Amino acid sequence: MESSTPASTVPPVTTNPGLISGRRKALVVAPSWIGDTIMAQPLFARLRASDPGLQIDALAPRWVAPVLQRMSEISQIIDNPFGHGELALTRRWRLARRLATHRYNAVYILPNSLKSALLPFLAGIPRRIGFTGESRYGLINIRHALDTAALPLMVERFAQLAEIPGSILSRPLAHPTIRSTANDQQKTLDELGIQRPPRIVAFCPGAEYGPAKRWPAEHFAELAKKLGAIGYAVWLFGSPKDQAVAATISHLAPGLCRNLCGTTTLGQAVDLLALADLVVCNDSGLMHVAAALDRPLVALYGSSSPAFTPPLSNQANILSLNLDCSPCFKRECPLGHLNCLKQLSPETVMAACLKWIVQ
Repeated sequence: MESSTPASTVPPVTTNPGLISGRRKALVVAPSWIGDTIMAQPLFARLRASDPGLQIDALAPRWVAPVLQRMSEISQIIDNPFGHGELALTRRWRLARRLATHRYNAVYILPNSLKSALLPFLAGIPRRIGFTGESRYGLINIRHALDTAALPLMVERFAQLAEIPGSILSRPLAHPTIRSTANDQQKTLDELGIQRPPRIVAFCPGAEYGPAKRWPAEHFAELAKKLGAIGYAVWLFGSPKDQAVAATISHLAPGLCRNLCGTTTLGQAVDLLALADLVVCNDSGLMHVAAALDRPLVALYGSSSPAFTPPLSNQANILSLNLDCSPCFKRECPLGHLNCLKQLSPETVMAACLKWIVQ
């Protein structure tokens, strides 16, 4: 997953012409990854806590918009249409002119790239807040210096942007939260024509980053059999890219799994995950969705590490073998064996599951 210098003198917020009927407005440039976007929610909560009248809008890629829609702090989402590495200066200028009409007082720029800071600068937003990142000295005018030792977690780095540059982050941080109401859940069940089973375990067998983060399909299938034997239905979640691995799991555990990979929107997946008694997942965006929904969670780590973006929940159980070769942070196992995940047995994962569910 996506994944300095002192602040410049800027006009105080209270003098900005963006004040509309006394209400302040802020824009957030959101990350391009689902998990990273969820990690930003405590920042939004802190901004609203310090200024309850603040309106917070988000500039975000459309694939992360559904999780922002489930955050009570976000008022409006503006589509960010630019792909990774795409400059498209003319189109950026047009979008910047649109943003200028909103008359934002401030913008919080969460990605560290140069391009992510360009739109707010072109839009003339007076307070442009972020880490210096890719030499963004002229684009960011309230600059934070990143101290990775003081801020080891991504959620802490985002929350730091609510502080004065150079100050110490106020702790503790609340865990990220997103909402899914009973009405949302029933609406999604009706839309998909799904009857809710009495007991559900959700599997999220994909990982966008690469196969070195994916627990083997055969292991998921063995776990499905163990859970099925004690009365749990298994629902499989993921994107269309995960349909093949989910089909393998379903084939190896016949009659036990409902393959929802690629058949739901992200918003629908949020509602269905909220119904689960337990979620078992790789290190992925859906892992952070489950944690933000406060579902009991067993998170499986191989090539990556929970040291930077762990599932933030009091109901999360992280499993990692901590082999000498991991975490390697590679998309594919550089040694060709994937022992960090293959040797994490279904029996070990089942034992972790039993801590959260009723037999």
